[in-house]
Amino acid sequence: MNLTNLILNTDSYKFSHYLQYPPETRAISSYVEARGHSEQAEVLFFGLQMFLKEYLSKPVTMADVDEAEGIVTAHGLPFNRAGWTHIVAKHGGFLPLLIEALPEGTLVRRGVPVAQVVNTDPECYWLTSYVETALLRAIWYPSTVASNSRKVREIIRPILEKTCEDPAAVLPFRLHDFGARGTTSFEQAGIGGAAHLVNFMGTDTVSGVLFARRYYGAEMAGFSIPASEHSTMTSWGQEREAEAYGNMIDRFGEKGLYAVVSDSYDINNAVTEIWGKQLKDRVKAAGGTLVVRPDSGDPVETPVQVVRQLAYAFGTHLNAKGYKVLDNSVRVIQGDGISPADIGLILGRLEAFGFSAENIAFGMGAGLLQKVNRDTYSFAMKANARQDTDGAWHDVYKRPVTMNLKASKAGRQAVVAGIGGLEAARIDQLAGRENLLQPVWRDGRLLVDWTFDAVRARAA
Repeated sequence: MNLTNLILNTDSYKFSHYLQYPPETRAISSYVEARGHSEQAEVLFFGLQMFLKEYLSKPVTMADVDEAEGIVTAHGLPFNRAGWTHIVAKHGGFLPLLIEALPEGTLVRRGVPVAQVVNTDPECYWLTSYVETALLRAIWYPSTVASNSRKVREIIRPILEKTCEDPAAVLPFRLHDFGARGTTSFEQAGIGGAAHLVNFMGTDTVSGVLFARRYYGAEMAGFSIPASEHSTMTSWGQEREAEAYGNMIDRFGEKGLYAVVSDSYDINNAVTEIWGKQLKDRVKAAGGTLVVRPDSGDPVETPVQVVRQLAYAFGTHLNAKGYKVLDNSVRVIQGDGISPADIGLILGRLEAFGFSAENIAFGMGAGLLQKVNRDTYSFAMKANARQDTDGAWHDVYKRPVTMNLKASKAGRQAVVAGIGGLEAARIDQLAGRENLLQPVWRDGRLLVDWTFDAVRARAA
């Protein structure tokens, strides 16, 4: 059985849709947008290229057709054997589709299409909506993760600019991806991990680095540091906690940053007594930077307290903006139960105590890669136009009287630059304005190959 059979990468009810269109139909156009709501007004478009390269680039075969027919009919649905046989025979198994999209990394307001798809073979009018399940999934998840990651960046950025001498150098490493184990699969971790890396450069999700390399040509999109976990610390036993920490200094203390989880027994004792007294001189003499990780307690109060305790033990200096910076030998990372709101509160409290935001970094796990869904930004793919046998386009739309939010756009769409940013417009009403939706895929060929550097630059 071929689990990557593209014919089966859809919803069950899609199998009967080829029988449901008006008989004179020759093309269906559909668009993808984040309908959104007021609290999530903007989205960062990212991730379509991964789907195009991994799935649409592989042709459907007659073996796939035969397999799908047996499964679909046993599943209780009609199967469009003639349609799929036609795709194999005439198009070599590549789907006859034109996909237009905004450049990846583009920030758009809700209600602005990020992609549009239409069939290029009049005999395959049914194909546009058939790919909705796979195509929408390929867009909404990475775009949602990238948008949420950007939201955190925009929380950190202003306070970092206010309190740090070199915010541009520090910002890319303020949010670290801890989410690999919290996702449902290796593929999800890779897709979401790459989406996070559009905004930041810190990650422990190796698959995210791999996906950025494979699909966007990024030689190395993210970085990490040696770090402990509770098993490596508690294996020494509580009576040897200081030895466990000392081993970390010996192994990694001369090599730059290294993180040590320090709450296995008592975070206050670990910071004030062990790090702050017993091991203080060794930490400083090693030459690297110890990153203390409190991994429990109040997610807002505990990291602020740890920064203050380290300041008392190791000392601080004032930077050019008048804010306290911990001795270069120590920093803090908070990665337990962190939300964007918590990050804002932590940085606000540190500022109130006179500390620069550069003293602390943050880690997010499931909250970054898993605690999202299609409704986070209300992504949807909707048909907007139908072409008949005479070549005329007819508007297709929905207008539910009970829910205005679900009203869809009528007519083939374009995206244009407006006074307030990018705007949706009908193609037949462009009046000379440039359509920013670019052809990125046609009939099995990738037309644009975005690099990760280009995506990052655009997102920034």
